[in-house]
Amino acid sequence: MTVTTIVFDLDGTLVDTAPDLMHSLNHTIAAVGLAPVGYQDITHLVGQGAKVMIERAFRLREAPLADSELPALLDRFIDHYSAHMPGESLPFPGVVDALDRLTAAGYRLAVCTNKMERLAVPLIAKLGLGDRFAAIAGGDTFPTRKPDGAHIVSTVEKAGGDPRRAIMVGDSVNDILAAQNARMPSIAVPFGYSDVPVDTLGADRIIGHFDQLTSELVEALLA
Repeated sequence: MTVTTIVFDLDGTLVDTAPDLMHSLNHTIAAVGLAPVGYQDITHLVGQGAKVMIERAFRLREAPLADSELPALLDRFIDHYSAHMPGESLPFPGVVDALDRLTAAGYRLAVCTNKMERLAVPLIAKLGLGDRFAAIAGGDTFPTRKPDGAHIVSTVEKAGGDPRRAIMVGDSVNDILAAQNARMPSIAVPFGYSDVPVDTLGADRIIGHFDQLTSELVEALLA
């Protein structure tokens, strides 16, 4: 039988990165005098990578952003974020046990995130989770990114899996829509950074804690 691949989003799903994303974003926009963002803003900012997060912060502050300004701001964000990782970022409760449990059950695990690969890979490694994943794909790993279903499909294939035997676990519309576009079952978590209630995303299942991510649930979704 083909090994099943379980694909996870990163920010807001596996790891609570909000404090560090916010610190680096505020460090970045302070360079041009923008007021800092708060945690209440984070769900409206994350999900499409650092570049889009910066652009959204400018829109939030109703400030103009010239295309020519963006590369330097992006570099400032990347430099700060990289220098301080993992910072305050931590896996959500139950994540480590769930990964160990699923690996022991014979599943192949992967990460599919819109975060840049050069930020996602070292973050996961510094949290001690790197050896648990057969593939880590960022928003710049392939020509496509979530919510394009090809992002997840390519991630599964990079992990050596079959997209017909895979599920997606995420916290936002990008994750669930990408799974739907890939014709893949999906699980949503409500403790991440979605800017709408997760029960409106159309996921096949919602779990409130990673203790609920069991082989029985995976097999039920694939049946």
